[in-house]
Amino acid sequence: MWQAEHVQALLQALHPSSRVCLDGMTTRGDQILDKTLAKVGGKGLFVKELELALESGEADLAVHSLKDVPMVLPAGFALPVIMQREDPRDAWVSERAPHFTALPPGAVVGTSSLRREMQIRALRPDLRVMPLRGNLDTRLRKLDEGQYDGIVLAAAGLKRLGLEARIRALIDPAELLPAVGQAALGIEIRADRADMAVMLAPLDHAPTHLCALAERSVARALGGSCSTPLGAHAQWSGQTLELRALLGLPDGSRMLRAEVAATVATSAQADALGLEAARQLREQGAQALLDQLEAS
Repeated sequence: MWQAEHVQALLQALHPSSRVCLDGMTTRGDQILDKTLAKVGGKGLFVKELELALESGEADLAVHSLKDVPMVLPAGFALPVIMQREDPRDAWVSERAPHFTALPPGAVVGTSSLRREMQIRALRPDLRVMPLRGNLDTRLRKLDEGQYDGIVLAAAGLKRLGLEARIRALIDPAELLPAVGQAALGIEIRADRADMAVMLAPLDHAPTHLCALAERSVARALGGSCSTPLGAHAQWSGQTLELRALLGLPDGSRMLRAEVAATVATSAQADALGLEAARQLREQGAQALLDQLEAS
């Protein structure tokens, strides 16, 4: 709701003569909290109901956390706007240790992200990584009740909801590579709504959009989903876009890494950068690893 209200306020300011209304919806991804996303259909569960509302004309646009948007949109839909990114890092939240690397052996870390689980286990195979679902309040309550010694959350979500004080440490991407599209908001519309694309265009942030296109290109080329322990993070160095990607097994026993960089000014160049990172991962044996994940 914070995300939707944020976009509503921006649109209302851009188009004061229009009335921008919210239609709050609860998705299947919000409702199923006792299983990991990988076991119940993936992150697409967060967007399906919203796409149905777009298709029927009930809604004109849908606001998503970009990391929840499948890499291939259904026919008839478009993602014309990717807004300026918040802090893309993961955050460590705990009263018991300043960092998950400082926890004693056997301590319990909460996350339902296979990407996070893989990287934490690789660094600290002696920790217990346990599933953690629910909205931010629910996750923090479970931590405060002592069910976990610490939890890992997206820093952006905590900051947007005024909960930055709960962050014990921001985790460097070199330690925990973020998810594809992490901390960016995407706005989805029907592909035939050129009028909405024009109205929304001022909200697009070109540098973030190109970063996100490169990251999503990696995942799309590898067939990445929420059941794939995959991270990708792009950042700018002048006109050069630097992209790092990571693919591995949930237990952290094997991880493949790719790092690429190029001058990027167009969507096609961003997409090509992501394809190059995926090619490097495939050269290292990504397909065999993906087949192993599919069989498990």
